[in-house]
Amino acid sequence: MTTEHFDVVVVGAGISGIGAGYYLQDRCPDRTYVVLEGREALGGTWDLFRYPGIRSDSDMYTLGYAFRPWTEAKAIADGPAILNYVSETAKLYGIDRHIRFRHHVKRAAWSTPDARWTVEADTPDGPVTFTCNFLHMCSGYYNYARGHSPEFAGAKDFAGDIVHPQFWPRDLDYSGKRVVVIGSGATAVTLVPAMSDKAAHVTMLQRSPTYVVSRPAEDKFANTLKRYLPAKLAYGVTRWRNVLFGMFFFNLARKRPEKTKERLLNMVRQEMGPDYDVGTHFTPRYNPWDQRLCLVPDADLFSSLREGKASIVTDRIERFVPQGIKLESGEVLPADIIVTATGLELQLLSDVAFSVDGAPVDLSQTFNYKGMMYSDVPNLASSFGYTNASWTLKADLTCGYVCRLLNTMKKRGLRQATPRITGAPLEATPFLDFSSGYVTRAMEKFPKQGSRKPWKLYQNYAKDLVTLKFGSVDDGMEFSNPAPRVAVVAPTKESVAA
Repeated sequence: MTTEHFDVVVVGAGISGIGAGYYLQDRCPDRTYVVLEGREALGGTWDLFRYPGIRSDSDMYTLGYAFRPWTEAKAIADGPAILNYVSETAKLYGIDRHIRFRHHVKRAAWSTPDARWTVEADTPDGPVTFTCNFLHMCSGYYNYARGHSPEFAGAKDFAGDIVHPQFWPRDLDYSGKRVVVIGSGATAVTLVPAMSDKAAHVTMLQRSPTYVVSRPAEDKFANTLKRYLPAKLAYGVTRWRNVLFGMFFFNLARKRPEKTKERLLNMVRQEMGPDYDVGTHFTPRYNPWDQRLCLVPDADLFSSLREGKASIVTDRIERFVPQGIKLESGEVLPADIIVTATGLELQLLSDVAFSVDGAPVDLSQTFNYKGMMYSDVPNLASSFGYTNASWTLKADLTCGYVCRLLNTMKKRGLRQATPRITGAPLEATPFLDFSSGYVTRAMEKFPKQGSRKPWKLYQNYAKDLVTLKFGSVDDGMEFSNPAPRVAVVAPTKESVAA
């Protein structure tokens, strides 16, 4: 079995991995790289999910790449449009030529004497091996092979179809059918209005509500700017406006939760009218931004509810029955199709088995470094986006920082960059301060964050921009492992004569 060597191996050809390819080409043009993608197509999330109405829950002026303007009219874009944007980006910059599809990375072993990773991947033709000087994980944060699917009593008794959004059947016909969507998160509030036009009726069954905010699908400010300014300038201005507004709203929610809560609920009341039971169906038990807000473009969810095409039931499930779902209140919700929009299963770095110099690495016992690296693990970075803003904002910064590290090592003649904890011991706190179920279920698998920088995770784009783009690369980072010198042998008289 032959082994190929690259300066950088990027794992994942989704929105982060394509961005990583661009930054490597732009800022480290002398480095070789390959992108290993486990699936048969690029796009990650936007190729995997095919359920009705799939769309972003962030605006495309911040979910889009910093280096390539989003030019479509809609700021809240659907899945196919986002997939096309990512695919076009890969093709435009030639990144697609570096992708190896159906290469599922399983193991990665670091060798200090060699200053390189050995990466093993499974392919349809058997296992293959790569070596690299730096490993950049861009594989997302959830399990593509399995979603979160609680066991419901009586599920086998149900006479209809049970579908998980992550594995949507291409041939599912819900025309004229009664549909129950279990869940109250972003997937549920997307599915309900999208299915209500064809279904007989769609019911969103939730155990507890989520904060739901309406926003225009098109950004009038951005579209106006595009008529008068160059595309890149208009995109940059809109991007920063949206970033700053998002930061302002998040900080306001944290400082004045009750005021923010009342404002959000008043917006729902304006949509649904004074007689709708907002207290039961739209008032969560937690404060705004303790979990991610659910965005609905052009108030589509509220429109479906007002028109009677859809409804919300807030109750707990007792069991599935042949004709639908029996609730703890005793009511039976009739259904022909049940959609279990019950969430994701988080997965850290695709569950790749890492080792350093022969010793297995348990990443859950490490500390996060600047939101992208891991204490005592050399030459390994990962892209993990914001919980309170667009994923790509942090992915862009991470890619840029990786390039800074690579260029620093080359300049200093050193081959290894390892985050090291020095000084007083760190006080460990969870990697994410978020109460969403999909987060709390998985936090024991994730690294910890510390009580001081650079080990503290900031959900703040402005702070990260200053730190990662302009801050020191030496804080908490140990550069080591000089490149071996090539011995120069002086010519002998015999060799000269020859």
